[in-house]
Amino acid sequence: MRDVLHIQSAVLGAGPAGLMAAEVLARGGVRVTVFDAMPSAGRKFLMAGRGGLNLTHSEPLPQFLARYGAAATYLKPAIDSFTPAALRKWAGDLDQPTFVGSSGRVFPKALKASPLLRAWLRRLDTLGVTLALRHRWIGWDHAGHLKFQTPDGERTVAADTAIMALGGASWPRLGSDGAWVEQLASKGVATSPLRPANCAFDVAWSAVFRDRFEGRPLKNVALSLGSHTVRGEALITREGIEGGGIYALSAVLRERIDIAGNAVLYINLRPDVATDQLAARLSTSRGKQSMSNWLRKAAGLSPVAIGLLREAPTDHHPASAQPASLAASIGAVPVTLTGVAPLARAISSAGGIAFSELDEDYMLRRLPGVFVAGEMLDWEAPTGGYLLQASFATGVAAGRGALKWLRC
Repeated sequence: MRDVLHIQSAVLGAGPAGLMAAEVLARGGVRVTVFDAMPSAGRKFLMAGRGGLNLTHSEPLPQFLARYGAAATYLKPAIDSFTPAALRKWAGDLDQPTFVGSSGRVFPKALKASPLLRAWLRRLDTLGVTLALRHRWIGWDHAGHLKFQTPDGERTVAADTAIMALGGASWPRLGSDGAWVEQLASKGVATSPLRPANCAFDVAWSAVFRDRFEGRPLKNVALSLGSHTVRGEALITREGIEGGGIYALSAVLRERIDIAGNAVLYINLRPDVATDQLAARLSTSRGKQSMSNWLRKAAGLSPVAIGLLREAPTDHHPASAQPASLAASIGAVPVTLTGVAPLARAISSAGGIAFSELDEDYMLRRLPGVFVAGEMLDWEAPTGGYLLQASFATGVAAGRGALKWLRC
C-alpha cells in the first residue's frame, strides 16, 4: 500500500469555485493543494471565455439575486459577501480591468479568459497553493481519506479539511462529469438529479426550413411561455433551437416538457412594433412583389423570420391572411419544443446537492470538515454573468467556512 499524503487543506476541482476557495484559504495562512482530473486548471472557465468571458452583471442586486429563482434565498448571503462589485475589484487587482457592456453584462477588457486565468494562477503560486493535476477523485477509503486515480496509480490523501468544487455534469470532456453524485449518495447526502440548464431544445423542423436556415439567428425577438417572457436572440439548429433567449427560459421550458411531453414557445418577431401599427403597415398593397420581399419591407422581417412564420402551423398561409391576422401571427409564432438536448451539450446543469445538507458555512452536515461550492449545489441561473458570479461567491463562502473550521 502506498503511503498516505497528509495535507492541511484539499480543494477538489480547479474551476472558478475551487480556485477561489483555495485563494481564500491561502490568504488565511493555510497550506492548500488543489486537485483536478484534467491536465490543466480552469478548462471549463476557458471555454466560457470563448465568447468574451461574461464575468458578472451590473444590474441592481435585488434584480440580480432574482435570477436564481428558488435558490436566491440560499445564495444571497454568499453573494452579499462577495458582490459583483467585489468580483470586478478582484479582477482589477489581477490587472484585468472590466467594463460594462451595452446589455449590462460585465466583461474583462481583454475579452478573454486566458489572461485572467494566467494572472490568477501566478497569484495562487505566490500564495503557496499547490496544483495536483491528473488527479481524479474517486471517493474515500475506510479511514475517511481522499482517494485519487492518477497516471501513476491510486493515491491516498489525508486532509484536515476538504472543499469540493467538482462542478455539475455539463461539458464532461472538460472535467465536470457528475461522477461525484454516487460517492456522496453513499454517505447519505441528498441530491437532486443533474439536468440540462441553459440548453438547447429539440424541434421537428421541416427539411426545407432546417436545410435553409440551420445556423441562422433570430435577432431582437421576444420569447414567451405562459407568463414568462424574455427579450433576446435565438439560433436555429439542425435539431431545434438554442441561444440566449432560450437559455433564459430553459428552466420553465424543461419543466413544461416534463409535465406535458412538449412545450409551445411563442416568438414575437417584431416586439418593438405594436400589433395595430404592424397591421397598418401590412395593409399596403403587395403589388408585384414576392411575399418574402413584401414581408421584408412592410414588416421588417429577416429571411429566417419569414421562414419561421411560414413553418408555423396555421389555418391561413401568410399570403392569404388579413393584415390584422398576419400581424397577430408575426407577434406570436408558435414553435413546439419536443425535447431537451443532452446534458453533455448544455452550458450548465441544474440539480445537485440540496442546500439543506449544508450549514451556514457551506459545510456538509453529514461530513464535518467537508465543504461544497459551485455547480455541485442545487441552483441554476441564466447566462449573463450569473453562473460565474455564484460560482465565485460560493467558493469564497466555502473557503471562509473551511478557514473558520480549521481555526476552531
